[in-house]
Amino acid sequence: MRFGMRLSRLRRTVRLGVKSLWLHRLRSLLTALGIVFGVCSVIAMLAIGEGASFEAQEQIKNLGSQNIILRSIKPPEQQKVSDRGSQSFALQYGLGYADLRRIRETIPGVTLVLPARVMREYVWNISRRIDTEIVGTVSWYPEMRNHHVAEGRFFTEAEMESRANVCVIGREMIPGLFPLESPLGRHVRVGSDYYQVIGVMEPRGEPIAPEGGSQARKPSQNRMYIPLETAKTRYGELLVKRRSGSIEAERVQLHELTIQVASLERVRPVSEAIQALLEQSHKKKDYEVVVPLELLKRAERTKQIFSIVLGSIAAISLLVGGIGIMNIMLASVTERTREIGIRRALGARRRDIILQFLTETVLLSGGGGILGVLGGVLIPFLVSRFAGMKTIIVFWSPVLAFTISALVGVIFGLYPAMRAARMDPVEALRHE
Repeated sequence: MRFGMRLSRLRRTVRLGVKSLWLHRLRSLLTALGIVFGVCSVIAMLAIGEGASFEAQEQIKNLGSQNIILRSIKPPEQQKVSDRGSQSFALQYGLGYADLRRIRETIPGVTLVLPARVMREYVWNISRRIDTEIVGTVSWYPEMRNHHVAEGRFFTEAEMESRANVCVIGREMIPGLFPLESPLGRHVRVGSDYYQVIGVMEPRGEPIAPEGGSQARKPSQNRMYIPLETAKTRYGELLVKRRSGSIEAERVQLHELTIQVASLERVRPVSEAIQALLEQSHKKKDYEVVVPLELLKRAERTKQIFSIVLGSIAAISLLVGGIGIMNIMLASVTERTREIGIRRALGARRRDIILQFLTETVLLSGGGGILGVLGGVLIPFLVSRFAGMKTIIVFWSPVLAFTISALVGVIFGLYPAMRAARMDPVEALRHE
């Protein structure tokens, strides 16, 4: 029975609170907007940050957490061998097959080594052509680099040994070369050589390496994979670039080496051992060592910092909204002084007055929180739809944002409610 009386009293208090807010609905709406924008920004910012972090981590994971990637790069100062004072010269730098053998034979914990060469060429299908990176690699590339074949198959070790003219093209090449037909079984031309298309790779945005290891040149998103032995036969070690008025030649044996380590615990020691080994055989810094596991840890740390920064900005918005609620409720207490005196004279206790004003502030902040949650869910959807950015709404962010908005209402409404309850009933009745 007592519970029923309390429930009835609570219902009456809520009805009075709703009626009071409805009498000043414009003011109530403007007050709640601070909470709406705060909650909305919490959810939207966390969703955008989570999406950006997820994409970055996925790209790093695609490189393999147990892999170590070595890339050939041009050193800042490279010796140039000129021919009779002309503008043609040859550059020699980067990783070689001797490095591959030394790493495989002297460093424990290395289970697989994936060599790759990268050449930039035009790939033709009759009259259609696209600028492409020709990647010479080995048959275990898909498994080791987590980049799989979507259609057809990858080339085999037998095709590698026989230097077969077969290729696997990237999904992004199909619209430019085969817009109206399947590429499987067709032939493409690179220079004067023809290659049969035996597979199509799944889409992927992570480039394998710029041509010649140059960090200044943007890598092509179009990639075609051929057996490494075929690439050695067709292109040799000397890559020639013809430009207006000059011919530039680069001698690079391998543009990239991907080393797979037996366990995650061995990744850092093996990377340090490889670094020391390469420093002994390379006088100039013509290589770089990339450890995806360290990049992944760095990306996770960046995500945490990013979430803290965005959450702090959104919390400030909620704080401003809470101050707005307190300001309005203090003004409301002043306006309703006579009402408070009448209620006290009729037998209302101080806790009834506190409950009345707290109910109104919680209704304001809770209603603003609900609208903010709806807006916070809608904004990431619109960002993904129209801006093309990936957004991820984690399940706890709407719950957290709404809970904070309700707490803001209680915290910032407590002082006005207590001030109203402490009024002297006689003085309140005299107030005009």
